[in-house]
Amino acid sequence: MSRIGLNPINIPNGVEINLKENNLVEVKGPKGQLTEKISPEMEIKIEDGVLTVSRPSENKRHRSLHGLSRTLISNMIEGVTEGYSKSLVIEGTGYRAQKQGKKLILNLGYSHPIELEDPEGIEVEVPSANTITVKGVNKQQVGNYAAVIRGFRKPEPYKGKGVRYSDEVVRRKVGKTGK
Repeated sequence: MSRIGLNPINIPNGVEINLKENNLVEVKGPKGQLTEKISPEMEIKIEDGVLTVSRPSENKRHRSLHGLSRTLISNMIEGVTEGYSKSLVIEGTGYRAQKQGKKLILNLGYSHPIELEDPEGIEVEVPSANTITVKGVNKQQVGNYAAVIRGFRKPEPYKGKGVRYSDEVVRRKVGKTGK
């Protein structure tokens, strides 16, 4: 019994949802437009401003797709209405970030600066030299791009240097002691 899949999704005002053949779902809202192909085995219905996802059988595959399909559509609706954002914090002496046009330039202790071009549909802001904010309407793209940025210098446990999520807690280790 999928508890997530059974929950209906209320469609907010200003959001338009189109169901096309083979369960291609298009969601348009004030922040943008998203399309996602949901498994054709799932049944999607819109009635009176409420979207419901149901499964054809109690098969294990259908049960696993049920909650996933409902969550994907819910994330699309939340993305076009409010959007998603991830904040990253840079810690370390000389580590910093700056923005030049559509390029993000990271100085993370390497012999060269790392230059990243902003992907389509993603907006990157650098409010200060040690904070980065990644914003967009697609939750998967925002999380993926934030993970790419973090991957250049993951936080290390001895001094805590590196790029981390703002809500991430790095467990510190005790270093070597002299004689």
